[in-house]
Amino acid sequence: MSENRTRIFPHVSGSSLDGKKFNLPRDLKGKTNILIVAFRREQTDLIEQWSGPLKELVKADQSIEVYELPTLSLSYSPFRRWIDGGMRAGILDEEARRRTITIYTKKKNFKAQLGIPNEETIYIFLVGKDGRITSQVQGDFTEEKYKQLQKATSMNVSTEE
Repeated sequence: MSENRTRIFPHVSGSSLDGKKFNLPRDLKGKTNILIVAFRREQTDLIEQWSGPLKELVKADQSIEVYELPTLSLSYSPFRRWIDGGMRAGILDEEARRRTITIYTKKKNFKAQLGIPNEETIYIFLVGKDGRITSQVQGDFTEEKYKQLQKATSMNVSTEE
């Protein structure tokens, strides 16, 4: 679903699985950034559905960056090294480790700011360099959702040039 009103991705911090610290949305590298927010380990399958098509988007436009944001409650932060270590061990691809940023936050506030009603699925946000959310889809991959993101990325590029 796309939103017409201007929304900004919330300010959150985290670390990538290769150990780099990020303050989002400030440290996003792309002109256009695709942020995949997930809440549960079993949502990895949904992320995988999107992986190939999103790689194609990036291949077509090098100004796009994709980030995966496993999002956990702040109460888990004392276990951060163990949790992140487990995720790191499960992801062998160096590029995937670089773009996976674990967020430990007050999930209730985070979800409210993003308009996320529940943690039952993944949410994919298209975010500009300035942090503005320009489009959003959720759940499993479909051609329709992909085309929505594809159209929104081309609109982002043309408005920033």
